[in-house]
Amino acid sequence: MSGGLLVAGTTSDAGKSVVTAGICRWLVRRGVKVAPFKAQNMSLNSFVTHEGAEIGRAQAMQAQAARVEPTVLMNPVLLKPGGDRSSQVVLMGKPVGEMSARGYHGGHQESLFGTVVECLEQLRSTYDAVICEGAGSPAEINLRRTDIVNMGIARAARFPVLVVGDIDRGGVFASFFGTTALLDPEDQALVAGYLVNKFRGDVSLLEPGLDMLRELTGRRTYGVLPFAHGLGIDEEDGLRVSLRGAVRESVVAPPVGEEVLRVAVCAVPLMSNFTDVDALAAEPGVVVRFVDRAEELADADLVVVPGTRGTVKALAWLRERGLAGALARRAAEGRPVLGVCGGFQVLGESIEDDVESKAGLVEGLGLLPVRIRFGREKVLARPVGSALGETVEGYEIHHGLADVRGGEPFLDGCRVGSVWGTHWHGSLESDGFRRAFLTEVARVAGRRFAVAPDTCFAALREEQLDRLGDLVERYADTDALWRLIDTGAPAGLPFVPPGAPGAPGTGPDGPGQAARDTGAGPGHAVTQAHTTEEAP
Repeated sequence: MSGGLLVAGTTSDAGKSVVTAGICRWLVRRGVKVAPFKAQNMSLNSFVTHEGAEIGRAQAMQAQAARVEPTVLMNPVLLKPGGDRSSQVVLMGKPVGEMSARGYHGGHQESLFGTVVECLEQLRSTYDAVICEGAGSPAEINLRRTDIVNMGIARAARFPVLVVGDIDRGGVFASFFGTTALLDPEDQALVAGYLVNKFRGDVSLLEPGLDMLRELTGRRTYGVLPFAHGLGIDEEDGLRVSLRGAVRESVVAPPVGEEVLRVAVCAVPLMSNFTDVDALAAEPGVVVRFVDRAEELADADLVVVPGTRGTVKALAWLRERGLAGALARRAAEGRPVLGVCGGFQVLGESIEDDVESKAGLVEGLGLLPVRIRFGREKVLARPVGSALGETVEGYEIHHGLADVRGGEPFLDGCRVGSVWGTHWHGSLESDGFRRAFLTEVARVAGRRFAVAPDTCFAALREEQLDRLGDLVERYADTDALWRLIDTGAPAGLPFVPPGAPGAPGTGPDGPGQAARDTGAGPGHAVTQAHTTEEAP
């Protein structure tokens, strides 16, 4: 077998990442050597591979689902937003500069297409199957000309496309139909069908709609995945995290001690790698929530200031909202605070930034004896060390360089009283260290909290990935999905009018107009698509 699939979505957050991971886990359990791929990812949650490359955290999670080591080939282009209008462009794991959205889509994106295709071909030469994840929607007609992640990559690789829709949002039939009908004939020829995600209730009530969708589009639905509680897998987009209370719905055991431990995470602007606190949320008796008001820190036993792509902006935000003062009062009262990466930097004495914000010298919160200077080269590392008598593994992604001038050593940072700071992401996934750290936090906070002796975060993550694989295996037509991956999109898929505006073949003499002239619509046959081997 040597094939592939593009998992597209009707919208962002339709479930592309989890479906891709679920398909990878289902395939690897069948003995298929499979790899994930996302040509271009926009995310503030990233990961460092063993080769020292920065890729999207979701692709690292999908690689784990496929039981392979993540590599830069799986995510050659990563965009890290620095605001509403610009992003840092990370190419083949290394930052190559800042660029506005207009500049990127105005030509730079097209120049990356060769690199993207080359990475995909390298994966295809090594693996039996490659499961690609799209971005946003393939029907973003304003961006189709420069697309390298949705139909652009599908057409270049001749991969069939499975469109995922989140029915929990509503409007899934309109979304499936509209997504298909806005693509040109060549793109439509690759759209094999649909997958419904997050369905609640009796699927027999949905089936008549699926039958009508097939009559309208000529395309089948490959499965209806139910809404599944407690799937705590790595989030992709740090810009859209909601302050919804609990960071995860993960089902964990009841507390071991007499009291719970409350953790408040400051939802700073451009928050990055907030997945660091997932390991805390997985601990029985630890309640984690995102906060954006000073009064929400009052009952917290631990406050976490997480990473951010805008350290100076986050510092100003903390001051504007009164959180800076609340953090200073906590430190003075001996109540626990943990700063991670950008959060560590804002806790220091000063920040000299001529790189990220270009703000120059800025006064920090002064809670740790650290001075930060931003360097132009990004630090990308996978360090191993020890703290609190336990072995710790982590990863580093930062421009800020720390000059630590006092306090007790803590990983690469320091501790002063009840305030800890480090650049290391992922350190709390080390089970022994996490237990020791939470035990110390509980002692300092005066809580009768006890850690569970056997929580293994890696095992919990494996269980979640197996649940994704189970969902695909149980609720998708896996025989049909297998054929799709192995042999490509079915021949003879019909054209659904009107097609992309201005696209060849959809004008007055093309299939779009022909379909309208013959009255094609509900209950009528739709026009046969043209095919081409030509890449965009």
